[in-house]
Amino acid sequence: MAKIKHNNFLDTVNEVFTDAKQKGIMHLYAEGDDFSGRTIGVNNRKLFHFGTTGYLGLEQDERLKASAIEAISKYGTQFPLSKSYISNPLYRALEEHITEMYQAPIIITKNSTLGHMGVIPNAVSDEDAIILDHQVHWSVQSAAKVLKNRSVPIDMIRHNDLNMLEDKIKGLTDKKKKIWYMADGIYSMYGDFSPLKDLKALSLKYPKLHLYIDDVHGMSWTGKNGTGYALGELGEVAENTLLFGTLSKTFGASGAVLVCSNEKMYHEIKTFGGPLTFSAQLEPASVAAATASAKIHLSPEIYDLQKDLGERVAYFNALLENTDLPLIDKNHSPVFFIGTGMPKTGYNFVNRLMQEGFYVNLGIFPAVPVKNTGVRLTISRHNEKAEIKSLVEAMVYHFPKSLEETQTNRSRVFGAFKLEDPSKEIEAKQQNNNLTITQEDSILNINKDMWNSSVGKQGVFDWQGLRFLEEVFRGNEAKEHNWIFKYLIICDSQQNPVLVTFFTVGLWKDDMLAKVSASKKIEDIRKADPYYLTSKVLSMGCLFTEGNHMYLNEAHSEKSQALGMFMKSIEILEQEFEAKMVVLRDFPKNDFLHNYFQGQGFVRVQMPHTCIIELDQEETVENYVAKLSSRNRRHFRKEILELEPKLCIDVVQTCTSNQLKKVQELYQNVHQNNLGLNTFSFPEKLFNSMSKHDNWEFIIISLKEAPENMIGVMLCYKNVEKVYVPAFVGMDYNALSKYYTYRQLLFQTIKRAIELKYDIIDLGMTASFEKRKLGATMEHQYAYIQSSDNYTLELMGILE
Repeated sequence: MAKIKHNNFLDTVNEVFTDAKQKGIMHLYAEGDDFSGRTIGVNNRKLFHFGTTGYLGLEQDERLKASAIEAISKYGTQFPLSKSYISNPLYRALEEHITEMYQAPIIITKNSTLGHMGVIPNAVSDEDAIILDHQVHWSVQSAAKVLKNRSVPIDMIRHNDLNMLEDKIKGLTDKKKKIWYMADGIYSMYGDFSPLKDLKALSLKYPKLHLYIDDVHGMSWTGKNGTGYALGELGEVAENTLLFGTLSKTFGASGAVLVCSNEKMYHEIKTFGGPLTFSAQLEPASVAAATASAKIHLSPEIYDLQKDLGERVAYFNALLENTDLPLIDKNHSPVFFIGTGMPKTGYNFVNRLMQEGFYVNLGIFPAVPVKNTGVRLTISRHNEKAEIKSLVEAMVYHFPKSLEETQTNRSRVFGAFKLEDPSKEIEAKQQNNNLTITQEDSILNINKDMWNSSVGKQGVFDWQGLRFLEEVFRGNEAKEHNWIFKYLIICDSQQNPVLVTFFTVGLWKDDMLAKVSASKKIEDIRKADPYYLTSKVLSMGCLFTEGNHMYLNEAHSEKSQALGMFMKSIEILEQEFEAKMVVLRDFPKNDFLHNYFQGQGFVRVQMPHTCIIELDQEETVENYVAKLSSRNRRHFRKEILELEPKLCIDVVQTCTSNQLKKVQELYQNVHQNNLGLNTFSFPEKLFNSMSKHDNWEFIIISLKEAPENMIGVMLCYKNVEKVYVPAFVGMDYNALSKYYTYRQLLFQTIKRAIELKYDIIDLGMTASFEKRKLGATMEHQYAYIQSSDNYTLELMGILE
């Protein structure tokens, strides 16, 4: 396998969002001439609104509306000056009221995203370090990443894992001036809480620990003066704490607020806070509406509003308690998440609820792992108890129907979220009267002709190749060198194969597909802890093979049923071996399975192009070279043909012990130099086993002036279907530029395949530019990945 393309994240998010958009779930437009908050117009229908973040309904309060209208009449639609020069006349009153609410110094920001971008680079010095909760809001993560340019170390912990946090604090205490832990007060997807009292105790234990809390979803509906969940838990904003609240969402207006009691830091941020200095200030209407809301927050009325909302939330919780719906986190926040598992089930469930007259949101990747898709709904003061009850009744009715229509079940959903199913539903075994599934642990138990005629037509995974791999990757001392092989064969009633593939379970480095910059940092830690950031992965194929690892009879009438059995088998294997990730590979760009895999909770990532050379039956080296472009022929003559007489080219079936030692050394050179594909090394017995195997041979390049000086080697496999596979390469980098060793190895590989009269040369991935110069054609390759959580993805993002 080869280095991944690193524009994948945005491409993947775009694909997932596009899929949701096509299903009528996202990027919708609200309709109607007015908006009450209780209902929302979607597709010519009025739906009860269970997707708002205005939990108290203040955005519809007549006092806020009147204040905004008056401000526009007096001051216009905007006050087009930087706040650093002069604030519009309404700002002073707003700042005074918000300061009174928090009883601490505050700074008003345009919004929380710009606020984080202005505050974090200012508050965090070059002598500090940052630790992020992996579910902290994107806006915090994005602002923190800016500090990588100043070499501020940024790390991440699993969600609310305080043991992990304390371990990282211990490692940084003697090295850094301050250690900033950044988290949400209440997390926006599941509505779960940050353990702020425990964090406060941890900050007392470790004085260098500072807290940066984004509490925009905890604002207004709880806390004294509506100052939010975080302040209610912490008791005060201490000097080691920065707290963000919002003037939008539940507050009902626009903008955000930073609370900072550290006088020196407060003045530094206010004096020069990046976007806080240069961005436009809040519009007069927003300032006026926020001031009106602040007056409500400072009055006893806020507690009546909180109580009213609390009763509705409690009512909703009580109704849910009497159902067996998969509520992901049970708490008293107004945010709820009902798990659906696979995206296609989420699409179905949301559409069903909208047809019933209820608007809810879909929680989807990257906010949650793809297979942890679900319905995110919120309770507000706009929602009447009758419609809350109707929503629960609709969910109870439609949830099992969504499962049935999308060929899934409760156990899969509850398993995806690691929840116990209160219904204790016993999952029916896979049954299909016309299809049978066989699972084997060794290729020795599988018919050779059937395997080679279906899956084994390429790469190093014909029957003989897999027998070789089983021997090499079993019984080794190091755990990373031992793989579990699983073969899946689904046949129809006539015993004709419908779907055939194989999987391996092995230990992978989590940064295998990350950028080199991330792998370098991680490898430094692995010097002391070799298995740092490694995970068990269930992968179609293995790290030794490339190509189409799955045979599927696309014309078979029961293809869909076979795919369902295949997916269920993957889930069983994933649970059995406690794999943290499932990888399906390698598929072409326009593969018809794309929508199916995506609906099953897999995200598609683009791999490097694979390169293929197809040879004519009567091909000669001269004819082949003549087909190259004139420019490539010039390069060929200068960089390959002219140097060939200076080199010894040998095709060796069985190597001497000295040759094997050198082959392994050259291979290690390439492996260690390629952190872009950061994998564990292969076991030592691999090269000796190759030397003893009839299907393997070595193309060795040495210098004529010093024949004992091997400078390059191509390790080639001869597939039974006349496919020549240069699987791995080894090189002496000191000779690379002088002798164009890699290009020479590619050419000698082509010569050897022509000599053997093979039909195809499978050059695999990476170095496509070099391969194209010698006549290879490129094909797009994609993998489909499903992870148990987004922690590794988020971590790699901050380390790169």
